[in-house]
Amino acid sequence: MSGIEFSEQSIPGSDLLALDRQMCFALYSASLAMTKLYKPLLSELGLTYPQYLVMLVLWERDGMRVSGLKERLHLDYGTLTPLVKRLEKQGLLVRQRSPEDERQVIVRLTGKGHSLQSAAARIPEQVATASGCSLVELEDLKTQLCALRHRLHSQLDVQLGESA
Repeated sequence: MSGIEFSEQSIPGSDLLALDRQMCFALYSASLAMTKLYKPLLSELGLTYPQYLVMLVLWERDGMRVSGLKERLHLDYGTLTPLVKRLEKQGLLVRQRSPEDERQVIVRLTGKGHSLQSAAARIPEQVATASGCSLVELEDLKTQLCALRHRLHSQLDVQLGESA
């Protein structure tokens, strides 16, 4: 544990349960605002935000196993599989069984999936501009959020290990 202790006395004049004091709400509401910002940009590409995330990973590294996508996106199979199936139905990718291990499914972009990358290339700049932050501020924020996610996942791993 970090040794941080919260009490009414440690934060004078505060209500620890006030909504505006909650980090979870700040993250949640910022995430909602970000997703709303992406929605019209992605609708031009025919993608939802979760589908866009799958495409981003495949544009980085085509020919990934579904298990690799799961790990990279921090999603469970119940969420990821329908996303991949819808992208396949749109003709953006194909799923194939691994020749080495039939249990593994490999996801590959189609020509249409590859060509969508150039249309998506303008989105990060539009989002950065809309944020009103400098590129340094955005990079710092992203770094802090990734570190927070890592610490939270580590804590969840500890908790899950204790309950097993």
